[in-house]
Amino acid sequence: MSKICKGCGVVLQNENKQAIGYTPKMEADYCQRCFRIRHYDDVVISMKQGIDSDEMLARIAKLDALIVWVVDLFDFEANMIKGLNRHLMGKDILMVATKRDLLPDTLSDEKLADFLLRRLKELSIVVQGIVISGDLVKHPSREQNNSIEEIEEAIAIYRKGRNVAVMGMANAGKSTLLNALLGNQNLTTSRHPGTTLDINEIQMKDYILYDTPGLTRMDSFLTHIDDELLKTVVPSRKLKPRGYQLYEDQSISLGGLVRLDLIGGKKVSCVAYFSERLPLHRGKQEKADRLWETHLNELLSPSMDHDFHDMEVYTTRGAQHKIDVVIHGLGWFCISGDVKEIKVYVNKNVNVTFRKAMI
Repeated sequence: MSKICKGCGVVLQNENKQAIGYTPKMEADYCQRCFRIRHYDDVVISMKQGIDSDEMLARIAKLDALIVWVVDLFDFEANMIKGLNRHLMGKDILMVATKRDLLPDTLSDEKLADFLLRRLKELSIVVQGIVISGDLVKHPSREQNNSIEEIEEAIAIYRKGRNVAVMGMANAGKSTLLNALLGNQNLTTSRHPGTTLDINEIQMKDYILYDTPGLTRMDSFLTHIDDELLKTVVPSRKLKPRGYQLYEDQSISLGGLVRLDLIGGKKVSCVAYFSERLPLHRGKQEKADRLWETHLNELLSPSMDHDFHDMEVYTTRGAQHKIDVVIHGLGWFCISGDVKEIKVYVNKNVNVTFRKAMI
């Protein structure tokens, strides 16, 4: 009988060093890839774009199981799945919203719940229940953190004698959640997308728990950015908002990854919610083209582009209410005030969503 890697669920093999599942010792519990991720945060084989999301959703739909849909609150828009209920026809879905601990304390749970319900309605996604969780890595069971107990209770309510399948986008926190539920650290967890590579069956007390590979969003920075930059762009601690008060046309650069132009503003507030490791540069909008033409990949770094003229441009008019400019995979700008036009420059493979403000 083939031996399965405890970390990612693939069949172990010792014949091809370049293929998934390789281990130099067949008696090992983990493949070499999982071993290096767990101990050195190093990816031997990147699988960021190796999972066919439609095929995996079709496999999940065939399981007689409650679907526990894990959603990263920080990267919420890139975690949404278009036509989710159509893909999982007739399935009961429990949303577990993770990484609550990354969001500022000024955002109340009540306001966060209202945001989730509003966005799901706008996206025509129906779920049976929502559990908001956080701090699952270091303190999954401490007294102040009831999210594990709440998740277990929700699963008990909605399971109705069925098995349970845990699914979601890559890097949403599925394996971290499962380790917290299981009370161990057997499953490989990492900031690197594509850690789990196949459906991994875990025998619980009275049902089977399926750990499924992370689905891939092809319009997210996390799918296309170099693995060595993940430590820079993925936040590991509570976000520290960085705010600006603007009184003229301004341009704000997030390293060399994003350029945000605010045009026709009289009194505008812009707050950035990104990893603190990513530098912000503020300047006059009229000088922004010259700055990006001469300093991309130098002052403006890190970057995925070599010529800002190749970048995609998203444009929207200013709104009466606060608006979030969400960069898939990176974070968002929250803008309020009298601004006539908002322009966003990003890599051509990355999407931008404009939404009513979360915070």
